[in-house]
Amino acid sequence: MNPIAQQLKEKNIAEYLIYMWQEEDLIRANHCQMEEIDANVIALYPEEQRPAMREWYGNLLTMMNEEHVRDSGHLQINRNVIVKLTDLHAALSASPRYPFYAAAYFKALPFIVELRAKNGRKDEPELDTCFEALYGLLLLRLQKKPVSEGTVKAMEAISSFLSMLANYYEKDQKGELKWEDD
Repeated sequence: MNPIAQQLKEKNIAEYLIYMWQEEDLIRANHCQMEEIDANVIALYPEEQRPAMREWYGNLLTMMNEEHVRDSGHLQINRNVIVKLTDLHAALSASPRYPFYAAAYFKALPFIVELRAKNGRKDEPELDTCFEALYGLLLLRLQKKPVSEGTVKAMEAISSFLSMLANYYEKDQKGELKWEDD
């Protein structure tokens, strides 16, 4: 695995997911052609890292082809992250042990509902909406496009919520979350 992806996956699952979406788009920007990826991306790495990076991008490209997400959509490995986070979100939301999580969620919820109404996908899962919004903000900033004050406020609430979820995910992976009275 790409060392950056590996580190993010271990330390911050939300950042990992955003990074993986960037990797999908990077492959698409290179027309899903390994030769272009090699010339435009892998060539930027130190010589000793290039074989591992070729394997990494080659595997992602193969998966994108097999899963029919060359033009849009996300790899199953990335959708699985959303599923795991959604399950954890449901458990945290239902538990009286995590009131600060519930507070962060309810603070972000009006923005989530508004975003879903704006994008016309009212039935879209909430976490999908959150990650798409953060990724969209990242793309706007990379393009140096203006971001409205309302968007900044919404993204702060959503980012705070996802950050807390990511922290709980890391604790859950380590077996540190308590679900019942001991």
